[in-house]
Amino acid sequence: MSARQPVAVLGTGMTDMSRRDLSPEAMAHQVVHEALADAGIEPERLSLVVASNAMGGRLCDQGCIRGQSWLRKAGLGNVPVVNVDNSCAGGASATQLGAMAAQANEAPVLVVGVEKMWTGDRAATLAGIEDGLPADYRADMHARFEAGENPGGSILMALNARWAVECMTEHGGTLEQFAAAAVKARFHASLNPMAQVQEPVSLEAVLGAPQVAGVLTRLMCSSFTDGGAALVLAPASRAPHDAPRIIASVARSGNGEMDYHDRLADTAGALWETGGIGPADLDLAEIHDATSPEEIYALESLGLFGRGEAGPATLAGATTIGGRGLTVNPSGGLVGRGHPLGATGIAQLVELATQLRGRAGRRQVPEARTALAVNTGGVIEGDAAYVGMHVLAAGSR
Repeated sequence: MSARQPVAVLGTGMTDMSRRDLSPEAMAHQVVHEALADAGIEPERLSLVVASNAMGGRLCDQGCIRGQSWLRKAGLGNVPVVNVDNSCAGGASATQLGAMAAQANEAPVLVVGVEKMWTGDRAATLAGIEDGLPADYRADMHARFEAGENPGGSILMALNARWAVECMTEHGGTLEQFAAAAVKARFHASLNPMAQVQEPVSLEAVLGAPQVAGVLTRLMCSSFTDGGAALVLAPASRAPHDAPRIIASVARSGNGEMDYHDRLADTAGALWETGGIGPADLDLAEIHDATSPEEIYALESLGLFGRGEAGPATLAGATTIGGRGLTVNPSGGLVGRGHPLGATGIAQLVELATQLRGRAGRRQVPEARTALAVNTGGVIEGDAAYVGMHVLAAGSR
């Protein structure tokens, strides 16, 4: 997708991610109803539904046809439903497909992501998350990480802990900078009524929280989240002038030939070339911060900050709403808003569309006009299995 072929966001919907009492069906119905109502679109006008979910087979006894199953009472009629599972990047993947379909069909497309991670079986949820690793690589990682390095039992958090140390040794990151990113995330989330986290925390509380893996403390890490999000997309030529536009999208799949952060850099380079824009054009970004150190590392890998600059900027408050720099994760990000795997990439775009429409309330980024979403999923031998990036621009007001 290029800047010459924009797709408009007509409507959005999102659940309260602090709840654990809703079924996948209830969450799907809620966000679809909200997004269609916001767009002013009747279900029969849709040309396609793209539904994203990662763990329904393991946790909800629904291994296939999840979108059809959970939306069969939503009044969508015989609109075709296509299901997407791409680990933590299912949302970005579904949006990529939905945007392409909207361009081709010149008719509205519904993109919806739903994830239920709280079932009372922590081991099953961890296993579902680790399905985002090849089976042989997963077994090898379990063997390589020692118990002392990974007391929380999550090999993906242990991998993030190694990346955090890499950020410290190669980019000059510090524990205080990582903690500052967590403080910012939870402060932004406290301004977001739909976020999982509703209470700000101090730097000291983050640093003193229980260890999860390596240098990572509990308050630096995203948590299991139940949540859903939805978008209605349409060709910009058939949308109101004030609707936000997706003006550039790039996706890449890794195969183990690159380091994860090199893959981020490569994909970002392709995005800037495709969209004819650069980091200096952005007002805000929703970054895939599975952990707070990863936010710092990713900001520099994406070229949004120079090497060694993201941590000090975060510690100084430059990336906080109202700060002097790029606003990062005004929703609270994965650490604050929550990380319902298959819905995360869509939730990022819901936040950006809300910001660009000037409807974000207490967390509104002043004069927000151009925004970036970065969603990744899965790891293959240290490489990102999928990276999806979208740039949104505000419509004319």
